[in-house]
Amino acid sequence: MAVTATTPAAPTQAAATRTGAAAVTASLVLLVACLAIVDLTQGTAAVGAAEIVKAVAGHADPGDASVVVASRLPRMAAGLLVGAALGMAGAALQAVSRNVLAAPDTLAVNAGSYFALGLTAATGVSLPLLASSGIAFAGGLAAAAVVLGLSGLGSGTVRLVLAGSALTLGLGALTEGLLLLFPQQTEGVYHWNQGSIAQSGFDGVLQMLPVAAVGVLGLLLLARRVDALALGDEAARGLGVPVRSTRVLAVALAALLATSAVTLAGPVGFVGLCAPALMRPLARRFRGYARGRTFVPAAGLAGAALVLGADVLLRAVVPADTAVAVPTGVVTSLVGAVFVIVMAARLRDTGDVAVDRLRIRGRTAFLATAAVLVAALLGATVAGVLLGDAKLLLGDVTNWMAGRAGQTVSFVLDTRVPRVLAALLAGGALALAGTLVQAVTRNPLAEPGIMGVSGGAALGAVLLVTTVPMAGSWSVAGAAFAGATGAALIVFGLAARGGFRQTRLVLVGFAVHTGTAAVVVGLLIILTDPFNATKALTWLSGSTYGRTLPDVLPLAVALALGVAVALARRTELDLVSLDEDTPRLLGLPLGPGRLGFLALSVLLSATAVAAAGTIGFVGLVAPHAARALVGRRHHRVVPVAVLLGAVLVCVADTVGRTVIAPAQLGAGLMTAVIGTPYFLYLLVRSRR
Repeated sequence: MAVTATTPAAPTQAAATRTGAAAVTASLVLLVACLAIVDLTQGTAAVGAAEIVKAVAGHADPGDASVVVASRLPRMAAGLLVGAALGMAGAALQAVSRNVLAAPDTLAVNAGSYFALGLTAATGVSLPLLASSGIAFAGGLAAAAVVLGLSGLGSGTVRLVLAGSALTLGLGALTEGLLLLFPQQTEGVYHWNQGSIAQSGFDGVLQMLPVAAVGVLGLLLLARRVDALALGDEAARGLGVPVRSTRVLAVALAALLATSAVTLAGPVGFVGLCAPALMRPLARRFRGYARGRTFVPAAGLAGAALVLGADVLLRAVVPADTAVAVPTGVVTSLVGAVFVIVMAARLRDTGDVAVDRLRIRGRTAFLATAAVLVAALLGATVAGVLLGDAKLLLGDVTNWMAGRAGQTVSFVLDTRVPRVLAALLAGGALALAGTLVQAVTRNPLAEPGIMGVSGGAALGAVLLVTTVPMAGSWSVAGAAFAGATGAALIVFGLAARGGFRQTRLVLVGFAVHTGTAAVVVGLLIILTDPFNATKALTWLSGSTYGRTLPDVLPLAVALALGVAVALARRTELDLVSLDEDTPRLLGLPLGPGRLGFLALSVLLSATAVAAAGTIGFVGLVAPHAARALVGRRHHRVVPVAVLLGAVLVCVADTVGRTVIAPAQLGAGLMTAVIGTPYFLYLLVRSRR
């Protein structure tokens, strides 16, 4: 009887996976080294590979050596440090939150750091780099704690992205207000926020290197406890792991890593999200990456490759003199936006944000609410006309309407009345757009700003404003509509494939919003002349400054059309907002109706952005408040939401140009300050 010899398969397979992981790691190191070498050879000065070798050896011409040592080597070193720090921070955050979308961007770490530094700079205090890093760390850690507390742990991808996006918008609005109020003190903070790895010497890299090293060492020492958290909280406690302290310490260390990168180069977007995601398929294939001690450094290598690759790509595609002004963060944000869209197509829908429960309200409640809102609208309109840097009386307005006002009063009212009309109409249009989007998608947190439609409109309008400064109001409205249409085709087109599921809709909207913001702020405004840049920035803050009656006319036409269509098709809106089956049983074709309502919402959003800039949260707050007041039937929701939106934006515009007169704050900044707490409250309420 023959005996067949057997070999243990498991040890052989484990050895193979370790060998494969080692090979992948070596390949990553080689890729990073090649990108670093190529990055050193790029720049505006005629210093090639031969001069760089001579400079490293100490035999180069003094001018060439100065370029290499003072500029290119520090830039390359900053790229390595920033990419590695963000990649490892993202890997740690995703591990402790058990959420594949956790990253410094989605947890608002960058926005928290930005606000903390902006607030410090506004006081006029000049701090060294290490002290600034400490302030940025405190702000970023606080923001991450808020987002994680609201989103919870596990697979709540929609909740995490929504909470992070809302807090980012709110903190960004506060910081932009500081930039407008204290332009000289905060000038450096604005340039820092664009995310550039350009350096003047090694001082910044050398100061941030120990900070990053502490974060890396701490995460490696904590790796086994973090690995245990992946098994679940109860299993980790059974293994003797202190769950709460481990999670808090890991988040703090990740925030420290992210802060070292943010302090050195500003927020370089999406690296902390993309680097771990690129390594995750390899972790499933090679068990050598299954543990945090190997996966976190590997994610750091992937992050370094992403940042250096983005810098190399930028300098290869864009002319050298222009590439100097374009931040590396623009490229990483665009690449990351595409990456998130691809990820959204693969993630399963978690449905972790509850829809509103059906509310029934009587006719008396509707009439009473409408009467109160009409009175509030009249009061807000009168206050908007009378208040500002110059206070007026009702008699002045009466004389102006009769043509008997003096030159000063006429000038004030000729410029102020169009602003009030623009605010009223923009608020009503955004509220109606949000009502239509929420009804069609049956998503209570859908809103033109968060869904990226307003960002697309802003991209189209800013592109025209910065290239054709003398463009008229109808041209700007057309460009905004083209941009909003492009964004809507991406967002709603991809989301429609899955029946407008929350996960896909929110993630694609988040990606489009971030990508358009990167192009608008990080590319168009930086490359244009300072006059157009100031005009575009003021417009992006949601300001009605400089608006005339012709600027308001396209918005008035769009709003009148939108209200008429929404009220005429109110029954169809009610049915579409219920479910998928009821309209079909009644013979109502869903496709054409949805397309028509979405096209109308895009038109309303685009004309509102063209007339009053980007104003966020109105399309979320007004429909929610309207449904709470008068129920869910759209023949009541539509007029109440329009009135609420008009009052909200008019009051925000009046407050913004009155409280610190003659300086002004845009209406968009004020609505963000109001809307962010309300949005976060909705997340908390839906979680209950």
